[in-house]
Amino acid sequence: MRVCLEEMRILGLDVGERRIGVAISDPTNTIAQPLIVIERDGEELDRISEIVKENEVGEIVMGYPRNMDGSTGAMVEKVEKFAGEISKHIDVPVVFIDERLSTAEAERMMISADLSRKKRKKSIDKVAAAIILEGRLRRI
Repeated sequence: MRVCLEEMRILGLDVGERRIGVAISDPTNTIAQPLIVIERDGEELDRISEIVKENEVGEIVMGYPRNMDGSTGAMVEKVEKFAGEISKHIDVPVVFIDERLSTAEAERMMISADLSRKKRKKSIDKVAAAIILEGRLRRI
């Protein structure tokens, strides 16, 4: 499904078992900005819903965690299940984008920026979400 995103932002999610990295595009959908990290505590759908409403989000892009050989595993099933939960609670299309190496790329970027291990740990998920979102923005 193609959505008119001319005046709607896109939300990027890097879904993990314990945390969800969140990034958002600028209004012109050219820049991905790391936003927050949400702990998986049962309230994550409410937080994502608030972000969608506050920022007039027109699409959610989620990283699709394929294995390096292209196969799928247990985490893909968990991400697909979470996408289904989002679709039931938030009336915004959800699309997937291959996220292979997004976390590794985020780690490399943060190391090159000379961030301490502690700061990298706090931000890695939202930076990975921004990398996933950038992948989507390049395809618009």
